[in-house]
Amino acid sequence: MTTRLAPGTGRSDTTDRTAPRRSATRITFRLPVPPVSGVVRPRLLAVCLALTAVAFLAFCVETSIGEISLPLGDVVRAVFGTGDPGTELIVHELRLPRALAGLLVGIAFGVSGALLQTVTHNPLASPDLMGVTQGAGTAVVAGIVLGWDAGLSTQGLGLLGALTAGLLVYVLAWKGGTTGYRIVLVGVGVSWICTSATDYLMARGQRFQAQAALGWLVGNLNGRTWDQIGPLALTMAVLVPAALLLGRQLRVLQLGDDVARGLGTRVQFLRVAVLLIAVGLVAFGTATAGPVAFVALAAPQVAQRLSGTAFPPPVAAGLTGAVMVLVSDLVARKIIPDTELPVGVVTGVLGAPVLLWLLVRANRAGSGG
Repeated sequence: MTTRLAPGTGRSDTTDRTAPRRSATRITFRLPVPPVSGVVRPRLLAVCLALTAVAFLAFCVETSIGEISLPLGDVVRAVFGTGDPGTELIVHELRLPRALAGLLVGIAFGVSGALLQTVTHNPLASPDLMGVTQGAGTAVVAGIVLGWDAGLSTQGLGLLGALTAGLLVYVLAWKGGTTGYRIVLVGVGVSWICTSATDYLMARGQRFQAQAALGWLVGNLNGRTWDQIGPLALTMAVLVPAALLLGRQLRVLQLGDDVARGLGTRVQFLRVAVLLIAVGLVAFGTATAGPVAFVALAAPQVAQRLSGTAFPPPVAAGLTGAVMVLVSDLVARKIIPDTELPVGVVTGVLGAPVLLWLLVRANRAGSGG
């Protein structure tokens, strides 16, 4: 400490040179950027593992039932190629395609619904309500009733219709860019247009044509073959990893378009990429098993609540969708003796209460209109 006289005064100026200097206070703001996609929450990991176990069990039970019931142990050995030749023949040629169709279609619908609900910020956004599955149905019915198949199979027609409807929704929703709100509204309009066109075609067709179309429109796993499984499996091998790679950007997109742009995210490019992936998954899934109702709507919401996340996680949603389809198909095959109902009947019965609950919840939160 030093003491000196202040100039022009008789008072001393005491300065403590050992006292720390005060620096200017800095106020920093941190944006609530979601965690990096490589960080896996323990609860989410546990939910995914549990859903995987349930899906595998349902897959094995689905493969074991039929005119000749097989023990689960024999089914597991046959699936991995270590069973006896007779069991392997029954499993691989007759039952495995149906079970794989249910598994893959459930995953495709679940992931697609999670992507659409995340990118539109709307829990009611799903292919069922946005015209994609309805577009597939219209194309198939037109091919059956009017003969506009152009040499395409039912699977090819469903794929063409779903992709066309998805493209139409995006084009009509474009106005210097797109928003989740416009995509949902336009999707609902396209959905009703396709539904009306399908109803007209069904009324115009012959009885046997209407019966053939109705069997596909409900959503059915009966009679699936390896030829129908291959295209869906190849599509999912490409699109599902692509969806997971976009997980980080989707988390940032939850903060809003302006904040996402400020953080360097190409919002419109990301939205287009996510929509293409979602439409591609649901298009091939619908082409394989028909428009299985409510899976893409309910599976992401169930997965989100099981995982405790802020938005539907794609992996958990896909596994939830697989469990829903496989369990629903088991119920459809056993609920009425000697009768196999289409799987879409059961998923519709299970999914309708989920839709009503989401609507009631939105109204209570003040966002239901």
